[in-house]
Amino acid sequence: MLSFFNPRTVGALLLPVGLGAALVSGGCSSPSSPTTQSGGTASTDSVSTAGPQAPANSPLQVVAGFREPQMVGVAVLPDGRVFADFPRWDNNPVNPVAEVSTDGSVKPYPDATWCTWNETVRNEPQKHWICPQSVYADKTGMLWVLDPASPGLKGTVVGGPKLVKIDPSTNKVVQNISVPESVAPRKSYLNDVRIDTQNNYAYITESGVGSLVVIDLKSGKSRKLLNQHPSMLGDTTLNIKADGKELVDPTGKKARFNADGIALSQDMQYLYWKPLTSYALYRIKTEALRNPALTDAQLSQQIEDLGKVPACDGMEIDAKNNLYMTAFENHSIVRRTLAGKIEPVVQDPRLEWPDTFAFGPDDMLYVTTSAIHKTPTWNKGLGKQDQPYYIFKMKLPQ
Repeated sequence: MLSFFNPRTVGALLLPVGLGAALVSGGCSSPSSPTTQSGGTASTDSVSTAGPQAPANSPLQVVAGFREPQMVGVAVLPDGRVFADFPRWDNNPVNPVAEVSTDGSVKPYPDATWCTWNETVRNEPQKHWICPQSVYADKTGMLWVLDPASPGLKGTVVGGPKLVKIDPSTNKVVQNISVPESVAPRKSYLNDVRIDTQNNYAYITESGVGSLVVIDLKSGKSRKLLNQHPSMLGDTTLNIKADGKELVDPTGKKARFNADGIALSQDMQYLYWKPLTSYALYRIKTEALRNPALTDAQLSQQIEDLGKVPACDGMEIDAKNNLYMTAFENHSIVRRTLAGKIEPVVQDPRLEWPDTFAFGPDDMLYVTTSAIHKTPTWNKGLGKQDQPYYIFKMKLPQ
């Protein structure tokens, strides 16, 4: 029997470009009849407080904002089309994967049927978004959606974990790869994906147990690698904070987020990753990951420890192989040069848990904010989100 974390439908207050700054100063209470994903009135359990203000010199431009439901991922195609995903964590979004129009409005993607998940379709877990975590545009302009299929983070729906390829020119699914329970067990959470278009492979971080998942896109076969290796596991001894507050759940347990951020070098020869609650960064040659003859012990010998970096959620690599990281502890984005130097990119109080990156046309960097630290889990059951979940963009620094 499927169990949804919260069966109510929560709407999204849409903030078109240019209107975000005007609404940031408002509280969490919505206008009397806002536009929502469902067409109804937006609902929220958050406390009404004034949201962070934009610094006068911030390069961040608002693409869209959503009062509810919570958003995590963004993908941008070469033609500028923008997509976002809203996992079924604390609510049941109408459009868990959506195309975001230039006016900030959303529409279900690829269609309303894929976005439907309820008791009437529970026997078709491979044909519907259950809890999509990541949207990603590859170098050929194809869109990929990673669905760990764990609503409310309560455990995977049997037969639900999947990686789906969509052709944006037709808005049709062209490949649907089921990830078996042997690779994505019930306690797993497929987190983020990068597509190696040169070798036709997908590389995925799995944060529930802590592993990498590698999928041969030609055969559709997947393998779980480095399961619970130290490089995959979060560290609970670091007292990692957000807004100066340590992340502790209602039981008093410190946050432990395993393998999360992932990035692929421009030549696709190296895969980078890190656990979220960690200051360590790792990489390995993708050639090793594609070799099924190598054991985990042999793979572990090829892992490179790249030293200390900020705790971060999302990662991405630009054309110059600078590694961008969403440094949520101090509302900022930083980058690591090839030489290993950590450079600030932008600090802005509106970056409430900067989450996921995407590169767009005209050298634009997109980033989402998911305000994870303000959700009920980390605030004794009381949501404290005081601004919309944003998609920002900015010009890539030189």
